[in-house]
Amino acid sequence: MSLLRSLLLAATLLCPAGQALTQTNAVAPAVVYVVPIEGVIDLGLAPFVARVLAEAEKAGAAAVILEVNTFGGRVDAAVQIRDSLLTARVPTVAFVNKRAISAGALISLAAEKLAMADGGTIGAATPVQAGAPGGGTQPTSEKTVSYVRKEFRATAESRKRPPAIAEAMVDPDVAIDGVVEKGKLLTLTTEEALQQKLADFRADSLDAVLAQLKLGGAELRPARPNWAERVVRFLTHPVLSSLLITLAMIGIIVELRTPGFGVPGIVGLGSLALFFWGHWLVQLAGWEELLLAAAGVALLVFELFVTPGFGIAGALGIVALVAALVMSLGGGGATAAFWLTAAARVVFALLFALVGALLLLRFMPRTPVGRALVLEDTLSSARGYTAAREEEHRLVGRTGRTISPLHPSGFAEIDGERVDVVAEGEHIDPGEPVRVVRVDGNRVVVRRIAQPNTKE
Repeated sequence: MSLLRSLLLAATLLCPAGQALTQTNAVAPAVVYVVPIEGVIDLGLAPFVARVLAEAEKAGAAAVILEVNTFGGRVDAAVQIRDSLLTARVPTVAFVNKRAISAGALISLAAEKLAMADGGTIGAATPVQAGAPGGGTQPTSEKTVSYVRKEFRATAESRKRPPAIAEAMVDPDVAIDGVVEKGKLLTLTTEEALQQKLADFRADSLDAVLAQLKLGGAELRPARPNWAERVVRFLTHPVLSSLLITLAMIGIIVELRTPGFGVPGIVGLGSLALFFWGHWLVQLAGWEELLLAAAGVALLVFELFVTPGFGIAGALGIVALVAALVMSLGGGGATAAFWLTAAARVVFALLFALVGALLLLRFMPRTPVGRALVLEDTLSSARGYTAAREEEHRLVGRTGRTISPLHPSGFAEIDGERVDVVAEGEHIDPGEPVRVVRVDGNRVVVRRIAQPNTKE
């Protein structure tokens, strides 16, 4: 035993102090995730932030820094991000560089630590709704303001920040002595946020933030949306979603005004599919909206192929599509004012599409693209073409009854035969007696037979 102790003592004395047998491997540097919160706050941003928080927790990250520079966006998207931050199991820091306005302020208040760069601003968070095109934004209802105000207060209370300061950012009726008077909406500079203990410290760079957190030398891992999240944010952007609605309506209207099914129908249905797919992924569109939209498309297809023209089925199809589009624009907690705004947005897109479709139908045949889509070849008799079949000419003067609405085209039964006909100058209901007055090319033109008035 004494020999063994001597050998161990000798081994210990021969090992340098920095290489002791009991020393463990060098500790790896701390890991910090950096999440950009910039541009418009939309519903596509919420799942991205939630994913990064989950990845950071799994990786054992020391912190997640949200670098905020935004003028705001959707309240429901900000609330989803706020909830993710409040329940996160990894330390979170909001670095306002350079502004956190409106929805950005709520996200910043939800982080455990709040840092602001010199020249930064935070606040101005009263909810607004889009007004008429070109008319800017309009205030929302008192109910909406009250809801957002309490969201801000609850968030501030959860993070031990001044709740009255948070409320004053939302509601101009909140007055704070020496800070903001009644009727003014609160926005704080970096210096003011530090004085009011809303912000925890000042920092002009990520390195300065790390130094304040005592994480100098930490490994920074910039987080970026994956391709699917980028596509979703792109498709649900307010400008693009409005454009998709307009393109869908233009395609459908042009398709209804032209025979068969072609490029306008493909563009219209494709735009509609992209709109609903993006809103489905961010959980704005559910089965109800998809089924309603499918019913609208089915009614339009029925109108297009079964009862040519435009009637009740087409009108119901348009109404169903508009309703599905409006329902897909609202999220949880949407107010009556928001639904009115969403409806106005869709109706405006429909009106714009109607004007665009009329211009397209009028001028496109004159363009090179339009001429390429229109058959201009002459179908001469020398090449074997005839204006109409001989048996159709025999129908002139014959009578029968309509078996579908004629507005102006449809079907009639003449001499026991189903014939594709066109009404002359008026819409004719099913079951009305008609007479074939002429054959123009391949069109069999009919006229309603006037019925004598009968008296009892």
